[in-house]
Amino acid sequence: MGALDHLSNMFDCSGGSHHNHKNRKQLQTVEIKVKIDCEGCERKVRRSVEGMKGVTSINIEPKQHKLTVTGYVEPHKVVARVAHRTGKKVELWPYVPYDVVAHPYAQGVYDKKAPAGYVRYDQDPGSRHLERASSTEVRYTTAFSDENTGACAIM
Repeated sequence: MGALDHLSNMFDCSGGSHHNHKNRKQLQTVEIKVKIDCEGCERKVRRSVEGMKGVTSINIEPKQHKLTVTGYVEPHKVVARVAHRTGKKVELWPYVPYDVVAHPYAQGVYDKKAPAGYVRYDQDPGSRHLERASSTEVRYTTAFSDENTGACAIM
């Protein structure tokens, strides 16, 4: 911060605090997975976040068990409020489109409960071994050619 910025903050006549801009929350979209069985559950989930300060829009997709809240809110506070008000198991949306993941059908990533076209988002460093094949795996996978199926590198 330069000297001119400091002086302009000292003689600010706007009436507000000059540190107010640092405390503003950012507009964000929070996606939450919560089990929604019926219209009553949907209404209960909607009412749990309607009165929350900073919420601008609520979107519920009951077939995917997905709640989307847009506003000036913090994700962990939205999750805590929905869990407390509904008594349901709530978590941040754990799924991403399957074409984003390098190995969508790997163990730990593929989830049978995921909606169609989605897989569980896994940033576990233990699953990174799938990205690099060992020399034994490379030798076995390159032994046969897809272009010439009658040819074999073993013979």
